Amino acid sequence: MQFPIAIKQAADRFVVCPVLLLLFTLVLSGCSQEAPPAAQMPPPAVGVYTVSSTSLTLTEDLPGRTAPYRKAEVRPQVDGIVEKRLFTEGRFVEAGQQLYQIDDATYRAAHQRALASLNNARRLAERYRALQKTSAVSRQQLDDAIAALDLAEAEAEISRISLAYTKVLAPIAGRIGRSAVSEGALVSNGQSEALATIQQLDPIYVDISQPVIRMQQLRAAATKNGAEVLGEQAAASVELLFEDGSLYSLKGTLQFSEVSVEPDTGSVILRAEFPNPRGELLPGMFVKARLKTLHLESALLVPQQGVQRDLHGNPTALVVNTNGQVESRNLITERTVGNQWLVSSGLQPGDRVVTEGLFMLRPGMQVTVTPAANVQADSDLTDSDPVNSDHTDSQLASSAESTPRTETEQQ
Repeated sequence: MQFPIAIKQAADRFVVCPVLLLLFTLVLSGCSQEAPPAAQMPPPAVGVYTVSSTSLTLTEDLPGRTAPYRKAEVRPQVDGIVEKRLFTEGRFVEAGQQLYQIDDATYRAAHQRALASLNNARRLAERYRALQKTSAVSRQQLDDAIAALDLAEAEAEISRISLAYTKVLAPIAGRIGRSAVSEGALVSNGQSEALATIQQLDPIYVDISQPVIRMQQLRAAATKNGAEVLGEQAAASVELLFEDGSLYSLKGTLQFSEVSVEPDTGSVILRAEFPNPRGELLPGMFVKARLKTLHLESALLVPQQGVQRDLHGNPTALVVNTNGQVESRNLITERTVGNQWLVSSGLQPGDRVVTEGLFMLRPGMQVTVTPAANVQADSDLTDSDPVNSDHTDSQLASSAESTPRTETEQQ
């Protein structure tokens, strides 16, 4: 009874299988057709900075100290008691102005005695000249009288000078400081303590300290770039900054450079002269002298955003070539100039340095370029590292507090 049912189910299977086989064939044929091509991504856009040649004058802020143009310590040249002080402390005095009066009673009496001896010797010599014509006195007696006259004249002159020295005069014009003595003080010739000190402050000197290693670097850079070391020229212009950073209104001139190196600091002293008509500069002030050090006719400045470092710390930059492809350049950077790098090798004028869109950017990629919007040259152009940025000299950093600056002029 069940056998016919089994035959019927088998027949149903044979009927369904062709339908399934047909469906399977259609699916395979649909999968075998090619998928439509995906839409290609456009090249990424990057912001570039076009490098140009720039005329650049480098300056450095070097530490310095003011010193008087002339300085005189007033000392007594005779012994005695100070009777009067004839000046006001801190005021300006003229050359030859009387500052002190020393008791001159004994010196005046000594001068009168010397004058009396001189008159006596002169009369004796005149008498002997008349008598020697008649041979009333010998020639030797006349010669002794003439010698006594000469000696009396010298004694009179000495006494006159000593009397004059009781009036203590100002040797130079300038501002006088506080007095070390008052009326009634005993002073003596050759004493170690000065009565007062006079300093000429207009003009005034500024002694500038420059590390000798920095001077050598400037000369090497000048030789390399065919430039001129401005800081070694006589009469070079110098600016002055106070401790608060404000700029002194008048410019000075470089006078000379020491021929020897300070053994304690390894620095060379440069001396500049500044006008000081209003007395703003006082001796002993700590200042900074802004000195023009080097002039480059064709300098290449690159924004700091466009310079990276490789695994070894060497500076590199990504540049877009004429075909729109990214290239990697190895650079040699001399120093920072404000917010830019001074590049001496690796770039040429007209190169397009990538400063925007650096993320996931690789050499060989095709890009589209637009002018960079994140580049703004620093108008202050201040840097705190004057040495070569790729070969920092720790000895220089420890021996000087120098702050280089620059003045640029786009060609």
